Amino acid sequence: MDHQAFEHLVRRLELDSHASPATFRRKVVAISLSAYVVLFGALGGLVALFVTLMRWALESHRAFTTIKIGLFGLFLLPLIFIVLRVMFMRLERPTGRELSRGEAPKLFDILDKLQAKLKGPHIHHVLITDDYNAAICQHARFGIFGGYRNYLMVGLPYLLGATSKEMLGTLAHEYGHLCGDHGKLATGVYRQRRLFVDIYQHLEKSAEDNAISGAMFGVLGKFFPYYSAYTFVLARQDEYEADRRAVEMAGRTASAHGLVRVHLLGDWVYRSFWPKMYEGADRAERPPFMPFASMRMAFKANYEEWASQRALDAAWAVRSGVDDTHPCLRERLDAIGLAPSLPEPVDVCAADVMLASGIGRKLEAELDNQWWDINSRSWRERFRHVTNSQVRIGTLSAQPLAKLSVPEMQELASLRLEFGTAAAAKPVLVELLKRPGGPFPKASLLYGRVLLEEGNRQGVDHLRDAALNDPRLLNEAAQRGYQYLLEKEGEDSANLWWSSVVPEEETA
Repeated sequence: MDHQAFEHLVRRLELDSHASPATFRRKVVAISLSAYVVLFGALGGLVALFVTLMRWALESHRAFTTIKIGLFGLFLLPLIFIVLRVMFMRLERPTGRELSRGEAPKLFDILDKLQAKLKGPHIHHVLITDDYNAAICQHARFGIFGGYRNYLMVGLPYLLGATSKEMLGTLAHEYGHLCGDHGKLATGVYRQRRLFVDIYQHLEKSAEDNAISGAMFGVLGKFFPYYSAYTFVLARQDEYEADRRAVEMAGRTASAHGLVRVHLLGDWVYRSFWPKMYEGADRAERPPFMPFASMRMAFKANYEEWASQRALDAAWAVRSGVDDTHPCLRERLDAIGLAPSLPEPVDVCAADVMLASGIGRKLEAELDNQWWDINSRSWRERFRHVTNSQVRIGTLSAQPLAKLSVPEMQELASLRLEFGTAAAAKPVLVELLKRPGGPFPKASLLYGRVLLEEGNRQGVDHLRDAALNDPRLLNEAAQRGYQYLLEKEGEDSANLWWSSVVPEEETA
């Protein structure tokens, strides 16, 4: 089933779920049980066949026949083991820094009150992460046989960016996924969905290793798109139910402001804050400030940038897709019954209220140290690359182009394109491509990039020359040309150009 057919199925099921919610939920239960039937049926069939063959072998009065049947029966044991291994496959446990009650007394008090009010299960672990996000997860220690532990993951950036009232709504939303009859059904389906996605991917990788994995993948391959569509629609319904829990606990205004803030500020963190952070490697061997320690100040200082009407309008224009079970901002606010409005700047963030004194700064330092341990090597390598490149640009630019060799001219054009502008690289490439002794595939590739940056379609011709004269440049040239034509002229033109550049065996 392709993406378009899957989306059409999801839209149709959403209509069914609104027309008759109870009937739709019964269908989801049935299809979820069917998923277990597939696995247990495979296991039961193999075990029954093994027992039958062993009985035949024992009851046979011919030694040769007994040996043949017995050996075939023993051959089934590894296949039974494969099915059991799939059923007991353990999902990856959520990662993060464990938070104790003493470090976050207010947060744990809220969880206790939510558990008492909503009659939900216990949260076994609270983890601090580096994401601008919050989520709850049930981790199965024994595959489809359960052994569930409940994990609440809260991103420190999220705590630094939200108010305590908004954070209350978020906690109620996440905890609400575990509560009530609808919540228990949705949670069970979510657990199963997460497990079956991993099982499906595991079988896909091992389908060619043995007949049983291939057969199971074939069966799941026909069943899985329908299973995924039904459970997707239920998961989206559950998001609205969890939003209602948030409204009950935090109120409509705080819940609505929290939703707007997480869309606008969350997008700004990934789109602007982190890219600007990593751009610092172009200027200094070590960051002038560490990311997590600077976040609360950055959120305030850049309030007018991320909390703008333009950003809100853009978020409001986004429609719900089938790649994320969360509904779009427009639909969630419509369900709450409030119009969109920009949230106020945060004077006292949730971290300062819900964490014990000094713990927020401690967590910032821990995550900063962890981030630097991971990124210090690449940061310093980038700084050295930029520093050496700037020196090299100066050295090459000080000489007349006529005195530079072909490799030196290609190097200068490439460096100017990386650290300067297309306009700065263009004269070097024009001069180089005039030289005798060509073709110069690398220069053709760079010149094609320059022309496409200027909006000149002739750039794809130079990309073609580069691809045809140097197979090592084929992938980059083909991708750049295809993307340009796709954006400017549409899919048909892009596909036609691709087929003229990429050999059939590469396409196959």
